[in-house]
Amino acid sequence: MKTILVPIDFSTVSRPVLAAAATLARAINGRVVLLHVVQQPVIINEYDLMVTDVALMSAGVERAASRHLTTLVKSLGRRVSKVEAVCRSGPPVREIIDQARKCAADYIVIGSHGHSAFYDLLAGSTASGVLKRSRCPVLVVPAAKPKAAKAAK
Repeated sequence: MKTILVPIDFSTVSRPVLAAAATLARAINGRVVLLHVVQQPVIINEYDLMVTDVALMSAGVERAASRHLTTLVKSLGRRVSKVEAVCRSGPPVREIIDQARKCAADYIVIGSHGHSAFYDLLAGSTASGVLKRSRCPVLVVPAAKPKAAKAAK
C-alpha cells in the first residue's frame, strides 16, 4: 500500500490539501498519514519566558493539535480507507522530511500559502524546503486566491 504524508498546519490551505490527498489516496488505494508539526517558540533572551512556561505552552499546543488531528482523521476516514495522524515538535521542514523517511512515504502532499518572495526570504518557505530535501514526489497545493483578485481577472 502506498503512503501519502500530508503535513498540515490547520490554516485555510489545509482544506484543499486534505481534498487533494484524499483524491490521490483513492486513486492509488493509499494510506494517508496526517502530520502536524508544533514549532517551538522563539525566545529572544533567557528573561523573556521561563523554561517551565515554554514547556507548558508547548504541551498545550500539542494537546490542541492532537485533538484537531483526531477530528480530521475521523472526517477523512469517511473518504479514505486508512488514515492515521502524527504530531511532532520541531522545525517543520526537518520534521516533515524525517517523518517521510519513518513512514516510507511514497508521496508528500503539502500546501503553499502563497506568501511573497520577500516573506519567504525572511521567514522561509516550508513547501520550498520540503521540495528541495524530499526523496519522494511532492504535490504542492496552492493557496486559494482572494476573491478580489479573481474578480479583477
